[in-house]
Amino acid sequence: MMKTHALAFGFAAALFAPSALAQEAGESDTAAPAFEDTVFDGDWVSIGAGVIWSPSYDGSDDRVVSPLPIVQGNLGGIGINPRPGGLALDFIPDSDGKVAFNAGIAARLVRNRADQIEDRVVELYGELDTAVEVGPSVGVSFPGLLNPFDSLSFNLDAQWDVAGAHEGMTVSPSITYFTPLSRGMAVSLSLSARHVDDDFADYYYSVPLDAAVPEADRLPVFAADGGFDRVGVFALGAYDLDGDVTNGGLALVVLGGYSRMLGDGKRTPFTSIRGDADQWTLGAGVGYTF
Repeated sequence: MMKTHALAFGFAAALFAPSALAQEAGESDTAAPAFEDTVFDGDWVSIGAGVIWSPSYDGSDDRVVSPLPIVQGNLGGIGINPRPGGLALDFIPDSDGKVAFNAGIAARLVRNRADQIEDRVVELYGELDTAVEVGPSVGVSFPGLLNPFDSLSFNLDAQWDVAGAHEGMTVSPSITYFTPLSRGMAVSLSLSARHVDDDFADYYYSVPLDAAVPEADRLPVFAADGGFDRVGVFALGAYDLDGDVTNGGLALVVLGGYSRMLGDGKRTPFTSIRGDADQWTLGAGVGYTF
């Protein structure tokens, strides 16, 4: 659903960017490894929970409040990174102070129009099934662009529904700039988009001639095709409660984002008549690293 689009990644990126913040605690690229003598030295896990105020479905102009669980970490050399509605596993170990590559597998639940449909007319067209999307994830991160501790990351997820809901494919590219402001504060800015195939677009954006819907409430019949269905920008800030992210513990985060529905995601009557192509999101949460 739109409510978790790109937010899960940004939430943890700002709270738990270990390489940059560990270096800021006093390590340099030529000294001992940046993770040494910090909570990020070896295995570590961050868990978080937040609330998101966001559209009730992709293209809705109604807002709902939903929970947002977060898990990130590194266990046995395998990176665990959050994704919208799921997570990704990275099987390539990173090198301190160098360009970092990631490759692995990502999975997520997609509950768009599966519940919390606030619009009376859209609800008449019925709830949809939950999709389970799984596929490869690759990316690269460049550290030290504008200061010794920032980074610019590029990521691409390609996923297929394996649960028999939309039975289609999505491709989600993203770009994230991260920089710490101090040992306990960080900000992040992310740009993201999504490309969907015809099966996905037909499932979520097509409007059938449904005899069960009263004639006065029927929307125009619409046949949707694939393409880029949305693009967005998200900003967030995080603060470690004891002022030092490298020793773990509690941290707070606030975030906000704007997305624009595109293509048939914008043209569908679910958006153009009953909703709004402009999608706004606000959220806040807390995380704990150990």
